[in-house]
Amino acid sequence: IHEFVKSKFIGSDEPPGDPYSKSSTTTQNGDQPSKMPIIDYSDLIGRTFLMNKDENGEIHRARIVELVKEMDDERENSPEYIKYRCVVDESGHEELVFYNDLLEHLSRDSENDHIWKFKRIVAHEGPLKKGDPGYKGSSYNITLEWENGEITSEPLDLISKDDPVTCALYARENNLLSTPGWKRFRQIAKRQKVINRMVNQAKLKSFHHAKKYKYGVEIPKDYNDAMRLDKLNGHTKWKEAIEYEIGCMNEYEVFKDNGDKVPHDHKKIRVHLVFDVKHDGRHRARLVADGHLTDVPAESVYSGVVSLRGLRMLTFLAELNKLELWSTDIGSAYLEAFTQEKLYVIAGPEFGELQGHVLIIHRALYGLRTSGVRWHERLATCLQAEGFFPCKSEPDIWMRKNGDVYEYIAVYVDDLAFALKEPQKFIDILRNKYKFKIKEAAAIKFHLGCNFIRDEDGTLRLEPKKFLDRLVQTYERHFGCKPNQRPSSPLDKGDHPEIDTSDFCNDDEISKYQSLIGSLQWLISLGRFDVATAVMSLSSFRAAPRKGHLERAKRVCCYAVSMKHAALRFRVNEPDLSDVPIPDYDWSFSVYGDVKEELPKDAPEPLGNYVQLTHYVDANLMHCLLTGRSVTGILHFMNQTPIDWFTKKQSTVETATFGSEFVAARTATEQIIDIRNTLRYLGVPIRQHSYLFGDNQTVVNSATQPHGKLHKRHTMLSFHRVREAIASKMIVFTHIPGNMNPADILSKHWSKAQVWPMLRVLLCYFGDTINTPKDEQGNNETQET
Repeated sequence: IHEFVKSKFIGSDEPPGDPYSKSSTTTQNGDQPSKMPIIDYSDLIGRTFLMNKDENGEIHRARIVELVKEMDDERENSPEYIKYRCVVDESGHEELVFYNDLLEHLSRDSENDHIWKFKRIVAHEGPLKKGDPGYKGSSYNITLEWENGEITSEPLDLISKDDPVTCALYARENNLLSTPGWKRFRQIAKRQKVINRMVNQAKLKSFHHAKKYKYGVEIPKDYNDAMRLDKLNGHTKWKEAIEYEIGCMNEYEVFKDNGDKVPHDHKKIRVHLVFDVKHDGRHRARLVADGHLTDVPAESVYSGVVSLRGLRMLTFLAELNKLELWSTDIGSAYLEAFTQEKLYVIAGPEFGELQGHVLIIHRALYGLRTSGVRWHERLATCLQAEGFFPCKSEPDIWMRKNGDVYEYIAVYVDDLAFALKEPQKFIDILRNKYKFKIKEAAAIKFHLGCNFIRDEDGTLRLEPKKFLDRLVQTYERHFGCKPNQRPSSPLDKGDHPEIDTSDFCNDDEISKYQSLIGSLQWLISLGRFDVATAVMSLSSFRAAPRKGHLERAKRVCCYAVSMKHAALRFRVNEPDLSDVPIPDYDWSFSVYGDVKEELPKDAPEPLGNYVQLTHYVDANLMHCLLTGRSVTGILHFMNQTPIDWFTKKQSTVETATFGSEFVAARTATEQIIDIRNTLRYLGVPIRQHSYLFGDNQTVVNSATQPHGKLHKRHTMLSFHRVREAIASKMIVFTHIPGNMNPADILSKHWSKAQVWPMLRVLLCYFGDTINTPKDEQGNNETQET
């Protein structure tokens, strides 16, 4: 049952392992047994859940009111003998629900963690008077159907304040406009010209009174609502959460009590509480400033965020130079900094004895426009004091020399990933010297949406497993089923979504399509470049997708989930390129002269092990039949690790493969220069030549031979850009057969049989890839499965 509980709380914010015990050391491979979580069965009392549909097809919410145990000493901890008395809110009907069934209900609620809007008014009750059963302070009650299927009865006066338009429409359809209690909507119902606009506005306003639940707990809207829920549930959990948050404010001295004196040079704003419930039932409250009430500053207001490519580079360098890779985040990070904005608030009831006092904001409170940059300055000061300096090409990667290598820290606001020789010593400095509240500093397991796991041979792999789990939940919420299809490729080989003539999607389908495309784009950033070309093609139709495009997006999701074991592996051994010929042409008499690669003069001294860069480029002529534009696909490697990828429609229309391949080669050349300079500024020693492989022999010959001629003047810029880089001996451009070019994965819609030998090595195979066995089947199963 404990494993059952763990598997159900899939929405946890904790890294992989036991979500109930932070001291658990369980790994996904089951190397060590996890600690058994301690469950207090009485903790579920007061929670609510959605029941199954009744015979009328309605869904009601029930509240857990009492624990009923039927046990003796031998069965004391057996969940199958534990029941709960539950009361249906609307009817008062009582039911006994077994513990196991209750967990199913709560888990189902947690997978639908967002605010529901009501769809329509289905009935009304009244007129009612004080003392009548069901009287809620209004002469009429209206029955609302919410988007999640829940049916609730709400007082008309309450709903009409926020959404009079929907009430007016219901009154007109049911001939109630002449009835006392409904006459107030007569004028609204008569305004036919503006009624549609008002209906759309009312849909947005319906969020205000919608109830939000998480893990079966109703989330308060504000302080007064939190107090109401505490009283209703017979506990003080929300009050304690608020007191804890205000205690943190006092500990950091966020506010300066100014009594009843209003400072003349400060601006008044408001603050509000944001509430949340964790997977283990902990109630949380966060005090946030209404920063939108302040003036927009002229300075930059953002805290630093490392790029995902920068994070991959840091991970690679940690593995390359045998550094320890750790991660952590800093609690209440913004409050560590002081604000420069002159603002004050009038304390509300959440401040207790200070209610009504003038409080001057002293610290960089969450919600203020400049809090991000103030925190960035605070952290930068601390890192500089410890000998770190920012990399000029990746300013959110900080580095310092330590013996024969550089150590690195990647900053993503308050999330830190660091490659150090002694990470625990650095954590102790942050905790003891700078008094930062460090959360769970340890060897990296989960960071910025990715799981970090080691194979049996010790190779570190980066896989978006948790993100894929959330993608499955999103898919199921959108379409009512899990992505059970198992397509062998993201799209059919040679598919052309641009000539789809199916019907256009409605507003709801457009929203779902945009949601899927956004999720898939982030999935690509996390390492799943095998879906990049399909997503690039489909993203062109985000504004006005057709139903065929939506079906294709669903197929891409199904493919990504079916390949959920695909992962990016950090293999740091240099590839053996000794059999690749390096042409030794004399370019000194060419138009380029004796050109040399331009090296940055302010780069730090290179330290650590060498890195060999290899790159693959390809172009797909007339990928888009409507515009005639080709697609460029590029895959970059550091040693044997894919470190960056690129797929995009070209900005010009090329009439032949030669032109499109040269445009792609120019883009690859510019990216190679960028990567080489980035590594130099990170203090990484790199080999003299970057090897660029392409599958068009004519382009390779024209680019690598000094006597090559420019035959098409419109490709002049691409022609000279590539040739000058080759003349400087920075790039060795070599031909490979098309069926051996992994850039094909990023330039066209392929069948799995076509790319499986390459795809399997890149994303699915663990161990030394030189020993990869022959496999021509192209099945979905990876080596792990």
